[in-house]
Amino acid sequence: MPETRTAIVTGGLRGLGRAMALGLAREGHRVLAVGHIESDADEVAAAAASLAGELVPFVADLRRAAECDRVVAEAERRFGNIHILVNNAGLTFTYIAPDRYRRPTPQRFWDVGDEIVENVIATNVLAADRLARRLAPGMVARGWGRIVNVTTKLDTMNRIGTHPYGASKAALEMATEVWAKDAAGSGLTINIVNPGAGANTPGMAEEMRAMSREGRAARLVEPDEMVPPLLWVVSRAADAVSGMRYDANLWDASLPPAEAARRAGRPAGFEVHPMP
Repeated sequence: MPETRTAIVTGGLRGLGRAMALGLAREGHRVLAVGHIESDADEVAAAAASLAGELVPFVADLRRAAECDRVVAEAERRFGNIHILVNNAGLTFTYIAPDRYRRPTPQRFWDVGDEIVENVIATNVLAADRLARRLAPGMVARGWGRIVNVTTKLDTMNRIGTHPYGASKAALEMATEVWAKDAAGSGLTINIVNPGAGANTPGMAEEMRAMSREGRAARLVEPDEMVPPLLWVVSRAADAVSGMRYDANLWDASLPPAEAARRAGRPAGFEVHPMP
C-alpha cells in the first residue's frame, strides 16, 4: 500500500479534477476536492463513499484570495499537514465564449471583456499561485511535498481565438519551470500532468468538431487517464522528478510507471531556439 498522504485538488468536483481526486482517494489518500458548483458535491461524495481513502467535497470561489485561505484552513483542520496540491481548476472556452462554435469567425482578443479576462486569470493563474505559495513553505519545512499543475498543449495555448485561456495556461506552464528550480533539493517537487489532447469533458465535443474542420482532430482523452501519471508524480518513486510534464495521451499504463514516465515525460516550459 502506498503511504497515505493528504491532498487538495482544485476543480475537483467535475471533469479531470473529479477523476484525479477520486483516483487519489482510491489509493487511500485523504482529499479535499474543491469546486465552485454546489450541486456537484453530493455526487462526488457518493462516488467516493466506498473508496479506501477519504474525499471531502468543498465549495469555494478560488478567484478570491480569502477563499484560497479558507480552502487551506479547511484542509488543515480536517487532515493536518497537506502533502499534495493539484492545481486543476480552470475557466475554459465554454466560459470565455459560450457561442464559440456557432461563430462564423473566431473571437479575437479585443472582443473579450475585462470581467472575463480577470476571472480567467484569477482562476487559472492566481489561484494556483496563491495556493502554491501558501502550502510550499510547510512542504519544504517537512522535506516532502508535491505540487501538480494542469496546463494544456502548446497548440491550444497559441491557437487563434483562445485568449485569455491560452495565455493563462502558458503562464502556469512557465511558473512550473520556475517553481521547480526554486524548490530544487528541498523535497518539494513541481510537475505538470496534462491530458495532452482534448479531454472528454463538458464542451470538448464541440471543440473536437472545430478541430476536425481544421484538420487537427485527435482522440479525446478520458478523465481517468490522468490518474496513472498523477499517481506516479505524487509517489515516493518520483522523489527526484521535478520540473517535468507528463501528458496522459502519451502514458502507456501497461508499462511499469517509471518506464511509462520515461517515455511520456519532457521538461516543463518551452523550448528555447538559438538565434540564427
